[in-house]
Amino acid sequence: MTSSTPPTALPGSHYPGPGGEPFAGQNGPYAPPGHQHAPQPHPGQQAPQPHPAQYAPAQHAPQHGQHGAGQHGTGQHAPVPAGPGGKLEELHAITQRIAANVERVLVGKPEVVRIALVALLAEGHLLVEDVPGVGKTSLAKALARSIDCSVSRIQFTPDLLPSDVTGVSIFNRQTNEFEFRPGPVFANIVVGDEINRASPKTQSALLECMEEHQVTVDGNTYELHSPFMVIATQNPIEMEGTYALPEAQRDRFTARVSIGYPDPQAELAMVDEHAGHDVFATLRPVSDADQVRAMIETVRAVQITQEVRRYAVEVVSATRRLSEIRIGASPRSTLHLVRAARAQAALSGREYVVPDDIHSVAIPVLAHRLVLTPEAQASRRSPAELVRGLIQRVPVPQATPEGGAQWSTARGR
Repeated sequence: MTSSTPPTALPGSHYPGPGGEPFAGQNGPYAPPGHQHAPQPHPGQQAPQPHPAQYAPAQHAPQHGQHGAGQHGTGQHAPVPAGPGGKLEELHAITQRIAANVERVLVGKPEVVRIALVALLAEGHLLVEDVPGVGKTSLAKALARSIDCSVSRIQFTPDLLPSDVTGVSIFNRQTNEFEFRPGPVFANIVVGDEINRASPKTQSALLECMEEHQVTVDGNTYELHSPFMVIATQNPIEMEGTYALPEAQRDRFTARVSIGYPDPQAELAMVDEHAGHDVFATLRPVSDADQVRAMIETVRAVQITQEVRRYAVEVVSATRRLSEIRIGASPRSTLHLVRAARAQAALSGREYVVPDDIHSVAIPVLAHRLVLTPEAQASRRSPAELVRGLIQRVPVPQATPEGGAQWSTARGR
């Protein structure tokens, strides 16, 4: 169905206008050849010259069984080429519907919704960490209900067992065989509420699920559904009755967000929306699992040049050299950073990644993985603050006016 009203873009995103003008950001040194769009000058201004495409990936047909960096799979699903004329526009329309649905519940937090969509499109998992009552569970439920797919919820408690999460084998007396009864993890979207209230043994039951998209019980391995996303909520670790997530568990979450308190205007809008009725009762799916799989394939096909890949590696490597950090970001976090940057580029209407995409997802992707030294904790330094400083210091790849590539002294924002 075509609407005459142009959709509202996600924060930091640019999409085609009602007249079908090119995507914003399709020019520049990171654009693939053949995708340059000459910008139109304003009245009285000289038309700008096109930027050289120094970081454009070579246009080769993908080989069977090959995937770009940050892609899951073993080759049976070849990437679907992205294109501003079709697949990215479709991705934009679907994500806008999902965002609008979620923002009916989580009022005034578009940035949080953006990161949730990035995690979904990057085939990752989302950790929502904040104090009680700010909408952690509501965010997870709203995103899950916006997609017509299998959804399960796990209420983590101290007495929850690993088999309550993954499933258990039960002996069938009629067949004299053991039958596997799948647990709630066998769903497209798994909402884990208050994950840090479960014991570390139960928390670890999700490790294999989140990393390998499979479950092993009694020596048998069972594949999980696709797409598969875990949205877990937790209270800060200083709250009573909780267990800190181990580093291995935190490292498997693609991104972490903190919702925070709404401003007075957003809180008033929330009261107006929620006071008279249960908003979840009127929340309807606006997408389905097939569309999510198609969007993931579109994101997989988003191109990233070697220079931008190297920049992502430099940002992650810098976390391991800071004296305030005891344990830096892992190589897994580099893969997650690249996947998230691809998703952000797609949400911004581009089929290639630029350094700004790295900047916009670096803190949600990296900060929760860092373990600070006791001295840094005593001085109340935050991981997000340290990542923000790294972005300012790590050189950003630039293209020279002559068309050559170099590592510029320009810094991140």
